[in-house]
Amino acid sequence: MLLFLAKGLFRDRSRSLFPLLTCAIGVALVVLMDSYLRGATDAMFNATASFVCGHVRVATRAFEKAGTDATNELALLGVDSVMAELKRDFPDVAWSPRTRFGGLIDVPDSAGNTRVQSPVAGLAVDLSETSPELKTLRLEKSLASGRLPSRPGEILLSDDFARRLGVKLGDKVTLVSSTMNGSIATWNFALSGTVRFGILAMDRGAMIADIKDIQQALDMPDAADQVLGFLPRGQYDDRLASRLAAKYNSVHPDEDKYAPQMETMRWASGLGAMFDIMGAASALIAFIFVTAMAVVLWNAGLMGSLRRYGEIGVRLAIGESKHAVYRSLLAEALLVGLIGSTIGTLVGLALSYYLQEVGLNISGMMPNATMVIDDVLRARIAPTSMVIGFLPGLLATFFGAAISGLGVYKRQTAMLAKELGS
Repeated sequence: MLLFLAKGLFRDRSRSLFPLLTCAIGVALVVLMDSYLRGATDAMFNATASFVCGHVRVATRAFEKAGTDATNELALLGVDSVMAELKRDFPDVAWSPRTRFGGLIDVPDSAGNTRVQSPVAGLAVDLSETSPELKTLRLEKSLASGRLPSRPGEILLSDDFARRLGVKLGDKVTLVSSTMNGSIATWNFALSGTVRFGILAMDRGAMIADIKDIQQALDMPDAADQVLGFLPRGQYDDRLASRLAAKYNSVHPDEDKYAPQMETMRWASGLGAMFDIMGAASALIAFIFVTAMAVVLWNAGLMGSLRRYGEIGVRLAIGESKHAVYRSLLAEALLVGLIGSTIGTLVGLALSYYLQEVGLNISGMMPNATMVIDDVLRARIAPTSMVIGFLPGLLATFFGAAISGLGVYKRQTAMLAKELGS
């Protein structure tokens, strides 16, 4: 019986083509939207991880407690041994030390006297060729001029900052800051390139230097503010990060305020509430989109049955029972919903997989590449992507036909001759 209905359904394109297209397109859009929202959320979280705290962060307990008021006096000592331990215990995580600092940039004139000074916010990272920071901070893409530091004593300045100071590539500048012990520190650097951060505050006055140079300049031998860890595939997983933090903290004493402690991005960034809000907002947007698609498919089922008003009358006139007609309508709707939802899910997953693995490059719309704003749109497929469009597509099509098909029982056989004659 099902084979017979399927043959009749697909031989009559007026009964199958439009319902199938409507169902498939609606389901594909739902799957794609769900995956894209997940990818967009990941992009925002990854930007936070790249510039603030990583997916997990190891720092002293005093540094974690101080939060945004933390200074280099609370830095993590013996960072080389900490790094060796982390790489041994968590080999799948990419680890990198960082130090944040502030001070003044002093630009001398031809006579060696101060020509201009300006406050600067600095970030010291590992700039070696094998460092994960080159990819994490997208330094090569963010270069506005010059090159990345390759020799000791070279730094990067934000492009707007360098223009405002009147500093050119190769010029010497002096960093005036404080050591981790509180004394004044001065160190000369050479400008090797300029970058665009994409954050107004950083573009107005920021620099990037190799962490080894800053360790010498600020009297921080074998020390760093924090060690950041980035999970595999570059995606934050709160459960995995929490397990890593619990494992690490279980073997390190908590009575020493200068002992290392690991925190997840949820708590290290201070955005725990934002994580929950973003998750709820994404779920709400997906729910609204799924509901709208279900209403469209419901209406498509209703319209499909109403168009067949005359056909139903003929079938009743030749003796087919109302129950048989109604069951055949439900079977056809179920078949259309099943095939359309399957096609739509596969198409949506294919498009989402392309965005996940390749992405959509919008650099042409963003000629001035920045570190923070990624110029590639991406999606992320999750287990829910398999059913978030399939079930609404199948059920909405079926129930739409089921409700409209109830009109079969309202048809009066005595009126069929009059209807057919007209």
